[in-house]
Amino acid sequence: GTPVTLEADGIEQIEESIIKRHDFAFNSEKPTLDYGGDLKFRKGGVYHAWSPHVVRALHKYLETLDYNDYLEFSKIANEEHPTFIHHLLDYKKAKSPIPIEEVEPEEEILKRFVTGAMSLGALSPEAHEVLALATNMLGMKSNSGEGGEDPERYFTEKNSAIKQVASGRFGVTPTYLASATDIEIKIAQGAKPGEGGQLPGKKVSHYIAKIRYAQEGITLISPPPHHDIYSIEDLAQLINDLKKANPKARISVKLVSESGIGTIASGVAKAYADIIQVSGTEGGTGASPISSIKNAGNYWEIGLYDTVKTLMENGLRDRVSVRVDGGFRTGKDVIIGAILGAEEFGFGTAAMIAEGCVMARQCHLNTCPTGVATQDAKLRAKFSGTKEGVAAYFRALAKEVREILASMGYRSLNDIIGRLELLEPKPSRLKLDIFTKGYPKDAPRFRTFERNDNPEKSLNDFIAQELEEFIKSQTPVEKHYKITNIDRSVGATISYYTAIYHKDKGLPPNTLNLYFEGVAGQSFGAFNHKGINLFLKGMANDYVGKGMHGGIISIRPFEYIDNSLVLAGNTILYGATGGELYIAGSVGERFAVRNSGAKAVVEGVGHHALEYMTGGVVLNIGDFGYNVGAGMTGGMAYFYDKEGVLEKHINTSYKTYKHILRIGARYS
Repeated sequence: GTPVTLEADGIEQIEESIIKRHDFAFNSEKPTLDYGGDLKFRKGGVYHAWSPHVVRALHKYLETLDYNDYLEFSKIANEEHPTFIHHLLDYKKAKSPIPIEEVEPEEEILKRFVTGAMSLGALSPEAHEVLALATNMLGMKSNSGEGGEDPERYFTEKNSAIKQVASGRFGVTPTYLASATDIEIKIAQGAKPGEGGQLPGKKVSHYIAKIRYAQEGITLISPPPHHDIYSIEDLAQLINDLKKANPKARISVKLVSESGIGTIASGVAKAYADIIQVSGTEGGTGASPISSIKNAGNYWEIGLYDTVKTLMENGLRDRVSVRVDGGFRTGKDVIIGAILGAEEFGFGTAAMIAEGCVMARQCHLNTCPTGVATQDAKLRAKFSGTKEGVAAYFRALAKEVREILASMGYRSLNDIIGRLELLEPKPSRLKLDIFTKGYPKDAPRFRTFERNDNPEKSLNDFIAQELEEFIKSQTPVEKHYKITNIDRSVGATISYYTAIYHKDKGLPPNTLNLYFEGVAGQSFGAFNHKGINLFLKGMANDYVGKGMHGGIISIRPFEYIDNSLVLAGNTILYGATGGELYIAGSVGERFAVRNSGAKAVVEGVGHHALEYMTGGVVLNIGDFGYNVGAGMTGGMAYFYDKEGVLEKHINTSYKTYKHILRIGARYS
């Protein structure tokens, strides 16, 4: 059955509702069709949280910059039509408020704010950049979304501080990761948990295709899952990969609010993530399926309560920060979120409206009339958003937070985080007593650990320390190492240093030549950069060359017998954007999934090879499994087909056969 977190209507109220609907249909002298308005606002129809007059109220403030106009917007958003659970919750005011001068400054509050993960592609380049400029100016963080970012923006005031790694891995390169303050792994989002991101082909312009390493005009669909995360242990591996690919960045894991999220969040904390993000049912891109927009996910208040409570019960709350998003608009929203236990707060739709969005709900059509969510050059020219406008909205919001804190008698957000006794539920048909039960006593209420890192030293760290100066000076070097299956993510940090010192240009060809002997652990050569060559005599586990951008990875057996030897595991070259891979043996399933530019030679692949591939070249001279090239829209592959069965193994749903050649003859 469906878990019930908050009890509401009983049988009598349900009966009353059914009779009311029946009477509306049959006891009316002049029956009229319901206006609807469920998907797009219609006057007299279904109420929307961002109805036109709410949007106008915020835009009025941005025109006048009169703080009283902001407070009027806040009042309308919070009180006019209760829509979310937090509208039914209030905070307790102090009998003796404190002067606002004693409350922490706006600058400290703004550090806790982030904008939502809205990709370059979903948003126009201008809108995407304005959010980055405004947030960097305020000490906030903007989020790149899952579409990559223009390398010209890295390490500048236009850089998105949060870089997202989603299932499509679009534009994820070593420099993309190195330029991040936070790296966010998107497991799910409120608008479409369990589904991949989608960017309609008409929004994939030449510029967007170049950044995403994809084909212009072709719809881009991310895989539903991360193909390197099938378990909590796999998630721990990806977190490890990203911490090695940028040792200074905090790693965030974005979860959707749902029943049981607390248990998942505890696993994420044990997997050494630094931030757990609870995403509410609101928001998401305008290209989400209707079924998901209306029926998927749960309210952030429920997910946040479960997450914080479970982390406290398991002694993990002080290890991680908890971030929350999903319909945040006003200072009161932040206060309620903090009382429920969040330290950081995400704003998506509100940030877009602050830069000119009018909620036309045409995001998926490439026809946004204000130039916010389109790639059409004529419509982009109409974009009028400014970093000053976005900054004004967030400053007003932070000011409101300060005023509320003063009225409550507290000097900082830290003073109220996780303090459920400060909540005051309003009378309603919902039974909100779950929020008044309190969290475990004497447990930490917020993060106190600077980082949540695995304390174990690794071969990767040793190599990075040994070679940093060679990388910085571009001095050629050859090194030899023994490797075992507990040596994970080997090579990731030397690629980080390469990106830091030399950006996307990387090192000159053949600068680092590293020779390994043994059985490599997972993610050997992950995010390998230009000029780095890794030669392995032995075999490797899963995820070889994940996110590879340049250089060479070569794997050959200890002793060559024949090409039936399995020399590497599953999901090799996942999201690769360049480089060369040579394996003198066969590999597991999902070889070259989401390959966007790497060249590879291999002697046998398992099922689902070349899935979602958008670029690069693959030569397979061994056996192959079923479902070759599912969702493949770019690149080329050449298969040695001695049995003449390749055609039966190709997934033809995307006209994949145009990209796959049997050696000696083309299929058509």
